[in-house]
Amino acid sequence: MSRRRVDPQPPSEKVSRSENRGQRGRRAAKAGAVATITVDRPHGLAVLSHSDRRLLAIVVGVSIAAGILHNTNGNPVLSFLAATVALGAIARLVVRSVEAISDRIGQGLNGTLQSLLGNLPEIFVILFALKAGLYEIVKATIVGSVIANILLVMGIAFVVSGRKFGRQAFNVVSARQLSMLLALSVFALAIPSLAASFNTPAVEHERQITVIISLLLIVLFLASIPDTIRHVDHESPITGSNEALVAAAEADEHGQWPFNIAALMVLVAITGSIVVSSWFVDVLPTAMSTLGISEAFAGLIIVALASNVVEGFSGIQLAARGQQSYALQIILQSPVQVAMIIAPLIALAAPLVGAATFTLVLSPLLLAVMFMAVFIAIVVVSDGQSTWFEGAALITLYLGIATAFWWS
Repeated sequence: MSRRRVDPQPPSEKVSRSENRGQRGRRAAKAGAVATITVDRPHGLAVLSHSDRRLLAIVVGVSIAAGILHNTNGNPVLSFLAATVALGAIARLVVRSVEAISDRIGQGLNGTLQSLLGNLPEIFVILFALKAGLYEIVKATIVGSVIANILLVMGIAFVVSGRKFGRQAFNVVSARQLSMLLALSVFALAIPSLAASFNTPAVEHERQITVIISLLLIVLFLASIPDTIRHVDHESPITGSNEALVAAAEADEHGQWPFNIAALMVLVAITGSIVVSSWFVDVLPTAMSTLGISEAFAGLIIVALASNVVEGFSGIQLAARGQQSYALQIILQSPVQVAMIIAPLIALAAPLVGAATFTLVLSPLLLAVMFMAVFIAIVVVSDGQSTWFEGAALITLYLGIATAFWWS
């Protein structure tokens, strides 16, 4: 039987094919290595998003303008307006920087850090005003920060969400809890005023009452911190839920910052707050005299809006996105923090800036509008729904109060 010889595959062909496969593998490995190497991570300020860079540009631009106007003794009204805009921009940078720090440290500290550091611009303004002896402006600013968030910011949020989405429902349990906590902290803050108004024997101890009430409110705030840090998924009585804070940060569409950049921005923002706050208070009396406005109006409306309500834009942004429950948490937390943290800290720190006689005794009209705003907050959130017309009514009430204080 004949057999046909089948020659094996030539060694040269085997070698060439294996070499070809090896070369292809090496080329692929090289291509993969090149692809990995060419992916450069941004460094330094390159990590900032477009909105971050725009915010920094605004802060630098308006701060330089405010500094030039202040140091050249220019028009007091223009200098005042520039300092006002700069203060608002820096306050926004403080909030953004604290958000970035919280992202890196941990969610449990998010709300606590924002409560402590996010209000620094307002605290600096009030301390400089106390040092200048502008006690009535300081008291009006405290009340103005409370009513502006409840009436103006919440009103705008209701109008924006109502016109866009119609009637909006929100978490009524959370809103009621925050509104009741607001009422309790404001009522505690009003005790020195009530003692003076009824001419009780305690009227001779206004400063002591102010110090004791301030310490009690600070202790109450400190008592909430451990629970806030340990239970990230639960809603803090002071700062609300972590989800609301995260949603507020995402509404600005910011990128994440490295810790060193975030820490640097916090230091820059705090330094800018101190400098611009001093300019703002320096020119404030002259600007009031030129414009013919009262100290009460300046504190209740202008100073409160410049140093505090910029935080409220996060709530308005959430409302515009249909996240009404988160929006109300952000908005109502701010007046709670004013009554429970800012006002007590200011009262305790007053002697350090030469204002040892400062008390939290408010005028009857300031006390009345603060109680009015708290009552409105409780009523508005009680049904768990909001409409644009309710928001318009809140704004109308705020403008009416501002009108009454123009000549006050």
